[in-house]
Amino acid sequence: VQLQASGGGLVQAGGSLRLSCAASGRTFSTYIMAWFRQAPGKERDFVAGISWTGGSIYYADSVKGRFIISRDNAKSSVYLQMTSLKPEDTAVYYCAASNGRVPRWGASDYDYWGQGTQVTVSS
Repeated sequence: VQLQASGGGLVQAGGSLRLSCAASGRTFSTYIMAWFRQAPGKERDFVAGISWTGGSIYYADSVKGRFIISRDNAKSSVYLQMTSLKPEDTAVYYCAASNGRVPRWGASDYDYWGQGTQVTVSS
C-alpha cells in the first residue's frame, strides 16, 4: 500500500488542523492505521491508532482529549483532527499502515509509511 499524507501547516497555539492520509493499493480495510510524529532530534512517537473498522482506538496520553483519529474505508483514508494545538505538537506527522492481526501501537509494528507532513505550532 502507498500512503500520502497531507494537511499540515503553520498554526497558532490553540488552533486546529486536520491531517488526511490517502491510501492506494491493497484493500485499505485490511490495515490497522496510525499516526506518528517526529520532532527534530527526537524519536518517532506514536500519536493515535485505529483498528480495521474503528472498533479499537488508542491515543498517546499527550494528545488525549485534543486529537481524534478516524477512518473512511470507502475512501481509503485515515484522518487526524487536531485541536487545542500546542507548540510541543510541532513535528513531522506520518501516517502508517500495519498488516498485524492485533492492534499494536509501536513504530516497529507498522509495515508501510507515508512521506510525512509538517505541523508547526507557534506560541
